[in-house]
Amino acid sequence: MSIENLRNQWEKSGMRDFEELEREILSWPGVSVHPHRFGGREFRLGAAEIGHIHPGGIVDIPFPVPVHDALLAEGLAERHYFVPNSGWITFHIRRDQDRNHALWLMRLSHLRYALKTATEPRRLLHEESQKLCLTPHFQSLFEPFVPTNTSNRVAAEPVRA
Repeated sequence: MSIENLRNQWEKSGMRDFEELEREILSWPGVSVHPHRFGGREFRLGAAEIGHIHPGGIVDIPFPVPVHDALLAEGLAERHYFVPNSGWITFHIRRDQDRNHALWLMRLSHLRYALKTATEPRRLLHEESQKLCLTPHFQSLFEPFVPTNTSNRVAAEPVRA
């Protein structure tokens, strides 16, 4: 589906700020956008999908099960409609105010993968936890993604000769 077709579908559903949402997500380090196989736009950090947005404002995001369960328990997301017993969540952007929450959820997903390649993952977790206003419980759910040995880190980008 082309960006123009997607934009037209969003405009029909009242979601006129799709480009702004996409632009915000693409401003995060290492994020790229691709067509999603079931329609919409898929966002990746490297090869990992951080989430995708379908026409009509349906946002689907993969999380580890503990994060997924905490989001559902707090009422911050819905169980994914197609794969309900996985780590995937769904969030519906129904009005303009929902846009910021969708970005918050996408940023959580981005954080999980960014921690794996960060040169200072502890500092990144601390900074992002503050920016995202994470509770101590949610912050603890991201601790497993902080590498224990960062002395032999490989750069996220290949070194060119």
